[in-house]
Amino acid sequence: MYPVLFEIFGISVTAYGASKALAALVAAWLLGREFRRLGWDAEVAHSMVLAATVIGFAGAKLYYLAEHWERLDHNTLSAGFTWYGGVIAATATVVVMAKRRGLPLGRLAGIAAVPLSLAYGIGRLGCLLAGDGTTGTPTDLPWGVTITAGMVPTDGPVHPTPLYEALAAFAIAALLWSLRKRVAPLAVFGSYLVLSGTARLLVEFVRTNDEALLGATQPQLWSLLLVAIGAAQLIRQRRTPLQGPAAHDAAPAVPTPVGAASGR
Repeated sequence: MYPVLFEIFGISVTAYGASKALAALVAAWLLGREFRRLGWDAEVAHSMVLAATVIGFAGAKLYYLAEHWERLDHNTLSAGFTWYGGVIAATATVVVMAKRRGLPLGRLAGIAAVPLSLAYGIGRLGCLLAGDGTTGTPTDLPWGVTITAGMVPTDGPVHPTPLYEALAAFAIAALLWSLRKRVAPLAVFGSYLVLSGTARLLVEFVRTNDEALLGATQPQLWSLLLVAIGAAQLIRQRRTPLQGPAAHDAAPAVPTPVGAASGR
């Protein structure tokens, strides 16, 4: 693996950090594109992604520390993030920003699904390149990987679970992209929750996370919650269908609070 991609002026550029930066850039570009399609201010999208990224990482770190509070040390403080903590913090950030700017949350959720899925896939590829310990159980399958130079080496071939998740995320993004103009925004987001939650649920069967409840790992429990929320949203959306494709493509301009500059 390649935990350090290259050095510039004596500064190491890591695969983990580079992948997260690239994920944020792709998400910001794609969300900004969708904002412009709806007649919204793309700068607001860029500000949202930046804020959600920073606060999301803080939330992921705090969640990780809460999980490992009984063995806090230098290593625990300097490394380790829990994705679901980041999701909670980033979601809260976006909701607050959207409400302040008068953005309809349902429509925003719909156009955010594809950027979210793509960003997640890019981030997981970074985890694989870094060899950060998120790989799976031992395997003799031909695509098993042995990590010798990563952050967490393995003793032999293991399931490349970050690659599984990345491929699933890219496939989900492609599907949702094809649906985004044909179905209601909340149906797009509900589908994202169901599909991404199911993908993580299945991948966990070859991951090495500890069981948390009834034989399920903590990520599996979170995944089941996401699937349930997404399914409920899809059922609700079927009962209140849109009147036509233009109903979710057209949108009013984004109101900007008095005194706000460019949304940054």
